[in-house]
Amino acid sequence: MKKTKNKILNDPIYGFISIPSELIYKIIEHTYFQRLRRISQLGLSYLVYPGAHHTRFHHAIGAMHLMQKAILVLKNKGVRINELEEEGLLIAILLHDIGHGPFSHALEHSLVNNISHESISIEFMKELNSIFKGRLSLAIKIFQNKYKKKFLHQLISSQIDVDRLDYLNRDSFYSGVAEGIVNSTRIIDMYNVFNGNLVVDYKGIYTIEKFLLSRKLMYLQVYMHKTVLSAEHTLMNILKRAKYLASNNISIFSTNNLKKFLSSEINMNDKKNILENLKLFSKLDDYDIMTSIKEWQNSNDLILSCLSKQIIQRKLHKIHEIDEKDAKYILKQTKKKLNKKYIKKNSDSEYFVFLLQTKHKIYTPKKNPINVLNMKKNKLELSSIEKELNFNKKQNTIVKNFICYHPSIQRRRKNNEF
Repeated sequence: MKKTKNKILNDPIYGFISIPSELIYKIIEHTYFQRLRRISQLGLSYLVYPGAHHTRFHHAIGAMHLMQKAILVLKNKGVRINELEEEGLLIAILLHDIGHGPFSHALEHSLVNNISHESISIEFMKELNSIFKGRLSLAIKIFQNKYKKKFLHQLISSQIDVDRLDYLNRDSFYSGVAEGIVNSTRIIDMYNVFNGNLVVDYKGIYTIEKFLLSRKLMYLQVYMHKTVLSAEHTLMNILKRAKYLASNNISIFSTNNLKKFLSSEINMNDKKNILENLKLFSKLDDYDIMTSIKEWQNSNDLILSCLSKQIIQRKLHKIHEIDEKDAKYILKQTKKKLNKKYIKKNSDSEYFVFLLQTKHKIYTPKKNPINVLNMKKNKLELSSIEKELNFNKKQNTIVKNFICYHPSIQRRRKNNEF
């Protein structure tokens, strides 16, 4: 791995971060990676947490830094990682989110359908591999979990990976939600490898418990914050309306980069046109969306105009948590209150009144479980030692049901009536 000379970045979380090789520096400098400077990490969360303007670029660099630490810890414990594997691992974590589109998860399936950001990341990696003459081949194998040393992939993608360690601390820092802070240094120091798989040394179990609690609190306070959910679903509806208008040959403003995504379905699974579609996607970022939404405030289409003003002026849909059993009744009653000027046909009401359900499991024992290595060198799955932890399986899943509705609708708080 050819080292770089004094290439460092100053990060508000970790301080100075060194760029470990010439190849990695060239990848960071490439236009595909630089686009991540214009992709927000937390979507529209800044409408609730004003400081949450950090980007996927910040996160990718931070995750690479933590991976450097993890590699050093494992090497010191006698785990064999050669120079090619080290560089491949660092490249894989650096590029793990390169497939994210504008506003990250908020618009993941609004602009391109039937493909995840992970799959788009792989396509970007393949194209960069071609540009750099095959030097990313090992990184791609590790990322796709096709390399013989499984623990390398688990460092990138598991329930205790460096990706989660960085985004929890970073999202906590920029949002100001201190409950999300995790001791990433301690967790990485507890990393080990047993029978080819990533494990955590037993003495680190309480740090892991705190990590899971921090993750739960970040979901409750940030990722699933009801106002953020309202804003992001309004954003999705704006793109849905814009695509409807464009596909029906109704002229609306859009940036050149966004235009094709509105007027036609871009199939990122189309192997024949993958390079062309990848180049189109690589030019699309948050700025295209917000520039278009600012203009759509003045659209002749009342629905598009109204929703766009709600985002720009932060006059968001009201949102309230409800019981799932009452959801259909409340939806029906709420639609009756909607001003008829917004509705030309029944389906139009869906832009202004809709139900939301959010569901997330904080820890999934059956999928890439967190394994603990005890003093007798036995591997134990984390939930099997719950007696020693404050680990409650019943509180492991967060489920919330909401009604979202246009702010013009008046709601009586008593008994969830409208």
